[in-house]
Amino acid sequence: MTTSSKALNYTNLKDIWYTMIGIPGLEDSHIWISVPIFSMYTVAIAGNALLLFLIITERSLHEPMYLFLSMLALADIFLSTVTTPKMLAIFWFQAGGISFASCVPQMFFLHFIFVAESATLLAMAFDRYVAICYPLRYTTILTPSVISKIGIASVTRSFFICFPLIFLVCRLTYCGRSIICHSYCEHVGIARLACDSIKVNIYYGVIVALFSTCLDVVLIIVSYALILCAVFRIPFQDARLKALGTRVSHVCVILLSYTPAFSSFFAHRLGSHSRPLRVHILLANLCVVGPPTVNPLIME
Repeated sequence: MTTSSKALNYTNLKDIWYTMIGIPGLEDSHIWISVPIFSMYTVAIAGNALLLFLIITERSLHEPMYLFLSMLALADIFLSTVTTPKMLAIFWFQAGGISFASCVPQMFFLHFIFVAESATLLAMAFDRYVAICYPLRYTTILTPSVISKIGIASVTRSFFICFPLIFLVCRLTYCGRSIICHSYCEHVGIARLACDSIKVNIYYGVIVALFSTCLDVVLIIVSYALILCAVFRIPFQDARLKALGTRVSHVCVILLSYTPAFSSFFAHRLGSHSRPLRVHILLANLCVVGPPTVNPLIME
């Protein structure tokens, strides 16, 4: 068989299969690592499903804050479900095989849901901003129509941002590298198995992060800066403390959602070698099961 025919076979995307090895260097501990991950996944599904059920069935909860919270709960269910079952299959049964045709959709939905969840956190910050700064106009500003438009805009933005990732990995030439040192498929992890230059993939990934998630974080910080300014203008200390206390849960969710995600993102793309690869993979696993587990427990 000639070199050109070999290359042709390798670039036939439907024939490409990968093997995900889970957490490199900790293969002997996969069973033990699976215990907390399975426990967190179970709590995440049960907690967020219960939260959704309560919000849907209880009419008194049909308010902007709880509607945004239901969006976050739905995103958490999808985020953990897209990744965790396959992760557990690797840990329990060494079932790391996955086709390119299955890996790419997992990659897309992983990034799509994360960007949509980031937009939901921004929407929740905007909700708190309106509630504190414009309390008398709260119900007239955040009408059901406005809330539905915010939800549609979040999903639409996420789709158009993440859909090009499919074309960016499908345009590459793959020539036999088949080991993914990870527990799930993500954009740069797939691209690094190609023989071509992946600078475009890396640049686009950074641009996506800067103009979606990073921009959301900046706007959230601005929202809370305005909230703090409004709170400290309240003349009564008890009222100030009460207003601040109601925001603590949302701040905790924001920190738990963004801190491990940004740490994993920049470590993976900037090629940091200060920590072993297994630490990066553990952190990446935490990103998809940690926040969905604790969000329903700490939100109001």
